Amino acid sequence: MARTSRMTMLVTGAVAALALAACSSGGGKQSTDQDAPAAAAADTPKMTVAFITHAAPGDTFWDLVRKGAEAAARKDNIDLQYQSDPDGANQANLVQSAIDKKVDGIAVTLAKPDAMKANVEKAAQAGVPVVALNGGIDAWKSMGVLGYFGQDERIAGEAAGERLKADGAKKALCVIQEQGHVGLEARCDGAKSAFSDMEKIYVTGTDMPSVQAAITSKLQQDPGIDHVLTLGAPFAMTAVKSVKDAGTSAKVVTFDTNKELVSAIKDGQVEWAVDQQPYLQGYLAVDSLWLYKTNGNMIGGGQATLTGPAFIDKSNVAAVEQFAGNGTR
Repeated sequence: MARTSRMTMLVTGAVAALALAACSSGGGKQSTDQDAPAAAAADTPKMTVAFITHAAPGDTFWDLVRKGAEAAARKDNIDLQYQSDPDGANQANLVQSAIDKKVDGIAVTLAKPDAMKANVEKAAQAGVPVVALNGGIDAWKSMGVLGYFGQDERIAGEAAGERLKADGAKKALCVIQEQGHVGLEARCDGAKSAFSDMEKIYVTGTDMPSVQAAITSKLQQDPGIDHVLTLGAPFAMTAVKSVKDAGTSAKVVTFDTNKELVSAIKDGQVEWAVDQQPYLQGYLAVDSLWLYKTNGNMIGGGQATLTGPAFIDKSNVAAVEQFAGNGTR
């Protein structure tokens, strides 16, 4: 299948799945998600699942992933143990700790697969079922992981590049907030393959004032930049400030959403976002481990289960606004 056709199918499929991201159930471990509707927990024996991500402190994207995981945990009578560390070696150590605790399953992100490989393989060899989500779509199969839930970042990047071209962009700046993150690099590289006049800039995502200053400086240096492509909702909101600081008319577009970003699209501060449905990633990762342990089910047929990409813009933002208000989009 041609990549363009495949991309179109994925975008269409992701749009059809929008409603799924709002579903959640009650029961099991207490969650911070107070807005999810309540329902009875599964009557299967209590399971313990380690949910280990590379989330950086303060990144609201991971709040959505965690809410989805917690909703599935309540439904499935699972004790969910959530941990995160943006450092690859430290994240790998968290996997080792989960193995030592003899958890019933591990859901893990593989944004830095080289650092994660040995311990993820060790978990699989120890008989602990492992699923991956969000990062590592090109690496999970080789580690003995049962399934993957997320988007193909290269294809998502290509979709963003095609959208820039259709919007009439002349020159774009792609802002990468974490060096060494394979998924972020794939997004920018994919976008550049479809929209060639694009420059990368690396910033320290945990230091927003420096992010704002770096984008502002770049826009002032190169007035030809008419679009800023960020790779996360918080960075898009910072880029909006940078555009104002620089006194340019550059437009801001982004990957990923949160409540503030959805409002910004509605208000016209941000043109569009590429949505990978993070709530759905967390939900499916946890639910798949329950299905595997209780009924031997495996999701995906040996292929990644794609949750995106889909575009959110002014034409459809109203359809997701209520879920964003609930903190699940």
